[in-house]
Amino acid sequence: EVLTIGFARRFATYKRATLLLHNLERLKALINHPQYPMQFIFAGKAHPRDTAGKELIRQIVQVSRQPEFRQRLVFIEDYDMYITSLLVAGVDVWLNTPLRPREASGTSGMKAAANGGQNLSILDGWWDEADYYQTGWPIGRGEEYEDRAYQDEVESNALYDLLEQEVAPLFYQRGSDGLPHAWIRRMKQAIQLNCPRFSTQRMVLEYAERAYIPLSNYFDRMRRDNFESARQFTRWRSHLQENWYNIRVVNVQVEPPKKASAAGLPSAQNDQVVMARDPLTVTVEVRLGSLQPQDVIVQAYQGPVDDNGQIRNGQATPLRYVETVEDRAIFSGQIRYEASGLQGLAIRLLPFHPDMHDPYELRLMLWA
Repeated sequence: EVLTIGFARRFATYKRATLLLHNLERLKALINHPQYPMQFIFAGKAHPRDTAGKELIRQIVQVSRQPEFRQRLVFIEDYDMYITSLLVAGVDVWLNTPLRPREASGTSGMKAAANGGQNLSILDGWWDEADYYQTGWPIGRGEEYEDRAYQDEVESNALYDLLEQEVAPLFYQRGSDGLPHAWIRRMKQAIQLNCPRFSTQRMVLEYAERAYIPLSNYFDRMRRDNFESARQFTRWRSHLQENWYNIRVVNVQVEPPKKASAAGLPSAQNDQVVMARDPLTVTVEVRLGSLQPQDVIVQAYQGPVDDNGQIRNGQATPLRYVETVEDRAIFSGQIRYEASGLQGLAIRLLPFHPDMHDPYELRLMLWA
């Protein structure tokens, strides 16, 4: 009958178990809300040598013993598999407040979702990849600040706002039959949307499809005809490594689309106007030396530029081989920028062979 929120895991400092306690006065108001009360269950252990982690547990226990919190905030001792199985199955909301981007995975939240629990979490680990609007709530938008105290202040306030304005009102929204139908719908969505994506079954299947089976097939192919394919690939790799640093990008051209004259702009000036999502033709001329066009991948690497002039969150578009003119191999293709503002473009080359696992295998890359 009371909104129950669980937090149970290893008490490492980056997991910020005490973020909820950042403003005790506000937490007190939430716990004792006349219409939307809530209760919190904490459990977990710190490493025996982790003094800072044990201090987090001491702080939670200390708060739980204060009269204002005694009936609504508890810490369960002797954390083990049995206790966690009860928690992930029994709480309404699973709370996760790591310091982004240090959460490697966050599997406890996956287990709660499999039980219909809603996740309330910083956008880190698996939660950053989940449908966090239909199966829970994100705390913040993935912002990262250099000032740790300011980060805690911002995200604790975001946590309190979500609990007060979204989570609790939805839980206590009851139909004529006394059931929280909107909440139950979200519980079903948590199971439907998260279980297929975040489960051991999917993980093992993905390992098989993306790693084990392809590697088995690769081995079978390499050992045919007394390992002749392996010998050919080894010869190609040696030749490429010997000649890679002789490659030169000698010319790059970027051509915007031709447009009708825009109002108020002379035709010559209008040719330089580029709109978001306009197709831009990129043409690259490369001297490959003794290598062949099929030995390389030429990519246009594009994205927004930060204050230091670096492309951030870039994406690579492969350019196709067109022809060879004298000693220059010509590659060309089209790119589009999806947003306005300062955008960057770089050209890079990677080695390619049908028997390579991925283009980064040889750790060779040439930037124009």
